[in-house]
Amino acid sequence: MDPRVREHAETLVDWSARIEAGENVVVSVGEGAHDLAVAVAQALGERGANPVSTYASEEFSRAYLRAREGEFDADPAHELALYENADAVLFLGGPRNTTATADVPGGTRQAAARAQQGIREARMDTKWVSTVHPTRAGAQQAGMAFEEYREFVYDAVLRDWESLAGEMAEMKAILDEGEEVRLVKEETDLTMRIDGRVAVNSAASVAYDSHNLPSGEVFTAPYATEGEVHFDVPMTINSRRVRDVRLTFEDGEVVDWSAAQGAAALEETLDTDEGARRLGELGIGMNRGIDRFTDSILFDEKMGDTVHLALGRAYESNVPEGSEEAVNDSAVHVDMITDVSEDARLEVDGEVVQRNGTFRWEHGFEE
Repeated sequence: MDPRVREHAETLVDWSARIEAGENVVVSVGEGAHDLAVAVAQALGERGANPVSTYASEEFSRAYLRAREGEFDADPAHELALYENADAVLFLGGPRNTTATADVPGGTRQAAARAQQGIREARMDTKWVSTVHPTRAGAQQAGMAFEEYREFVYDAVLRDWESLAGEMAEMKAILDEGEEVRLVKEETDLTMRIDGRVAVNSAASVAYDSHNLPSGEVFTAPYATEGEVHFDVPMTINSRRVRDVRLTFEDGEVVDWSAAQGAAALEETLDTDEGARRLGELGIGMNRGIDRFTDSILFDEKMGDTVHLALGRAYESNVPEGSEEAVNDSAVHVDMITDVSEDARLEVDGEVVQRNGTFRWEHGFEE
C-alpha cells in the first residue's frame, strides 16, 4: 500500500474529524476507496473509536432510484437512527464511474432528496468530513494519467493545514467585518450582503467548522443577491456535464438562467424547492496546492484564483452562535465556479481585496 494512504487516513481521523476514544463513527466507503477505508479502520482502532461502515455505490443508488415507484418514505427510521447516534461521519469517495446516475429521472432525484431532509440534518449535526481516494475513474474525469492524478490528490490533501489556516484567517477577518461583497469580471457584476454572517476558515478540520479534505477556502452565507454572474468552469451536476452557466438575480432570487451544456440538470436543481433559487454560499478558493481543474467540486472549488457560489442550502456555521436568524434552506447545495485569475476583482465594502487572483496581502497585488 502506498504510504500516503496511511498518511491520508491519519490526517482525516486526527486533524480533520478529531476522533476521540469511545466515539461512534460511520464510515461511508465509496466503490474504489477500499485501501483508504482499511487505513481509516486501522486508525480508528488505534484511537479506540467504534466504527460501522456503509457502502456508497453510485451504481447501487442508480439501481434503487430507477426501480422505485411511488413516493419515497421520509427519513426511514433505521437510517435516521444510525446518524442520530453517530459522533462523526467520514465519507470516503472513490468512484468507479463518475456518471453512474446520469439516467436517473430528475423528478425521482428531487423527490429522493426532499425525503432525506431529516437524515441530512442528522448527518450535519455530527463531525462529518468528506474526502476522496484517487481512482482511475477520477483520473479519467480529470483528464490525467492515473499516476499523475494520484500525485495531484496527495499534493492537495497532505498539506501543512495549520499554516494554511493562518493565511486564510486574514480573508475571514475581512468577510466578518464586511457588509457587502461585489464580484466583477466579464459577463459578471454581482453584489451580495454578508453582514450578520460569520465566515468559516475552511482549513480541513471540524475545529474550524470545515468538513472537506482537501479544503482551503473561506466561505460565508450571502443574501440579498443582485446582478449577473457567469460560471466559466465546467462542472458535473447529478452525473451530467454542465458548462457556461449564467444566472441573473433579483431580490436575492434567480429570475433568469442559461447553460451552454447541461441545461436540464441546472433546471432540475433550480426547481427542487424554493430555496434552490437562492444562494447558500459564497466561497473564495485559497489552496495553492490545487493547480488545475479536475471536474471534481471537492478540489476545484478550493483552487486559488477561483470564487464559487452555491445554490441552495446554507450552513448554520455561517450564523453567529445564539442568533435566531435563519439561513437559506433547501434539499440541494450545488456549487458553481468562476475563474478570477484575469480581468477580475473581488470587493468588500468597495475596497478591492483580490485582483486577478492575487490577494492584497500577496506579492504582486495591483491597486
